[in-house]
Amino acid sequence: MPRDVELVLHGEPVTEGAGVRLRRMFGYYEAPMFDPFLLLDDFRSDRPEDFVKGFPWHPHRGIETITYILRGDVEHGDSMGNKGVISSGDVQWMTAGSGIIHQEMPKGDAHGSMHGFQLWANLPASHKMMEPRYRSITAAEIPLAHLPQGVTARVIAGTAHGAAGPVTGPAADIVTDPGYLDLTIPAGVTHEHPVPHGHTAIAYVIDGTGAIIGTAGGSPGETAVANCTLALFRRPDGTGTAADDAVAFRAGADGLRLLLFTGRPLGEPVAWRGPIVMNTDEELETAFREVRAGTFIRHPVPTGLGR
Repeated sequence: MPRDVELVLHGEPVTEGAGVRLRRMFGYYEAPMFDPFLLLDDFRSDRPEDFVKGFPWHPHRGIETITYILRGDVEHGDSMGNKGVISSGDVQWMTAGSGIIHQEMPKGDAHGSMHGFQLWANLPASHKMMEPRYRSITAAEIPLAHLPQGVTARVIAGTAHGAAGPVTGPAADIVTDPGYLDLTIPAGVTHEHPVPHGHTAIAYVIDGTGAIIGTAGGSPGETAVANCTLALFRRPDGTGTAADDAVAFRAGADGLRLLLFTGRPLGEPVAWRGPIVMNTDEELETAFREVRAGTFIRHPVPTGLGR
């Protein structure tokens, strides 16, 4: 039987950065339930005043930030010297590790639209202070898996088993073993999708309508979903097998598009303030003390970096 729904959220409007209006689907208070994920922001807007002030230079440590753009451009720069633009269909996967300072400045498209999502994933204690790294993944590098009944999946991370065999995403060698799929299900189609056994699984609907098919007290049940609905699935209780672990959806009359995230829970304490996530308050205080003292960055900073 597919997993039941543990929790449904619709997010709330918040303002971040220098004045970016967005919808936070989950964050600080909900994070323990979403381990290893910490936060999901939806910054879709067709009004430039909602996003053009952007996210000027700021630090991160102990996490990964994953930005997926559907429409518009985001200019990026960081303390390692990386800079560029991520555009429609592109992904930016940044591992802050021991510390990075960066900026993200949304520019929108020719029509003034900026549509995208940012997911934060925690790093385990053993990798909090790993060397930072930055990966820019273009739309052309993200493979498309063709699944039964016309279902398709853009595979950013993890694997989808398409008609022609397994399709693996370009975001590999990630410590929490994440999956990140952009699933499109045609109208009226029911789709059951396998997920790694015991991993956290989250679905975020970004277009269309439909239902999540699960179980409730051993009986079949459905949870209606639409745009901006987030569902956290209940992890197995240990009685099933890896082969049984799946989530299931039924698309409505206008089809269903959703982001499916999976990841291995860390089960570690979280000390979190702003853009830095560690395991203890002492580690957190050390990080902010280093920010104030100018000793936060452990990697060589390129000469002439504009920050």
